[in-house]
Amino acid sequence: MTTVVASVVAHLGEDFLAQVYGRTYLHVPGEADRFSGLLSWNDLNALLTHHRLEPPRLRLSVDGEALPQHAYTLPVTTRRNTVWHRLSPADLHHRLADGATLVLDAIDELHPGVGKFARQLERHFRTGIQINTYASWTPEEGFGVHWDDHDVLVLQVDGAKRWRIYGPTRQAPLYRDTDVPEPPPSEPSVELVLRAGDMLYLPRGWWHAVAASEGEHSLHLTCGMQTTTGADLLQWISEDLRREACVRSDVPRFGTAEEKAELAAALGDLLAKEFGDDGLVDRFLAVRDATERARLVPSLPYVEGVPADPAIVVRLVTARARLDQDVEGNAVLRAGGEEWTFAPQTVPLLDLLVNGGSHRLDSLARSAGIRIGQAALLVSQLVDGELASVERRAG
Repeated sequence: MTTVVASVVAHLGEDFLAQVYGRTYLHVPGEADRFSGLLSWNDLNALLTHHRLEPPRLRLSVDGEALPQHAYTLPVTTRRNTVWHRLSPADLHHRLADGATLVLDAIDELHPGVGKFARQLERHFRTGIQINTYASWTPEEGFGVHWDDHDVLVLQVDGAKRWRIYGPTRQAPLYRDTDVPEPPPSEPSVELVLRAGDMLYLPRGWWHAVAASEGEHSLHLTCGMQTTTGADLLQWISEDLRREACVRSDVPRFGTAEEKAELAAALGDLLAKEFGDDGLVDRFLAVRDATERARLVPSLPYVEGVPADPAIVVRLVTARARLDQDVEGNAVLRAGGEEWTFAPQTVPLLDLLVNGGSHRLDSLARSAGIRIGQAALLVSQLVDGELASVERRAG
């Protein structure tokens, strides 16, 4: 897994961020087995076997239309008269052989290895990542010519898939937008084949069509990157300015023209002051990091707190926590929309967690020069705040 992450991130460094990210596509050829340790066909079979997956999480698609669930599942009625839909392997195989594409959304929440990879990407790009799986067997297009409202990083795990890329017809289109992009040209500007080990980056708004037209099956992962736009910045400012009385005041629907003008002028002055702050964007991005939704990771069996057990392993379940110190030197940890203040000596402990990875409880205690029981109490607070998870590992 470490090798896969290093191989991917090596191509997504400063040059990529400065010259490619959000600007143009990038095709990176690779060795055929580069992503073989990330997800296998056996892994996918196991997920389909051991999980009750319903649309739209699991779906079959042909030319942008989802097949009805009954085309590849059988309803099962329990003795308590609840109904769930059991996947029918034979029907699934037939639909896929006839041209459907299998889509499994948010596989990073189902597969530990893919989940770890998603967290690494979140740390690198400082944004939320969702990874979907696509498997297809025929030249039929699963989605037709379309564009996505987020950037994507595509990892070709096995087989091959042909990508026809048409480029954008509207700058930075949004899911909620004032206009829809114009249709793309009839002919693609780029046509390429992703083979096992290849990687493709595509900015949002770029029209494309994809098909397994090379005479072999295809399995790929698409890493969707959450957008952070000017609209998000404006929304945050409007929320932050609720501290001002004129922002909270009623709009004078029945007031005089002078009263309406006074409100507009007061709001304009507030906005001018905000946008006159050179640090506004950095302040906004810091808040986005601190309010990022943590990933769901329970810490059973430790429902009554973390024991002072050296073999307990701790990790944060958010990749973008912020650690600062206040004027008194206290550690201030901001993540998941919450804020914690701890004693100054805990800074080395928290720094280890914020920088990623999993850490034994005894190592965390030594880093801060505190007793293991004290470290356990601190970690218990983070677990209760749904910011950290723990597990016990032997050895």
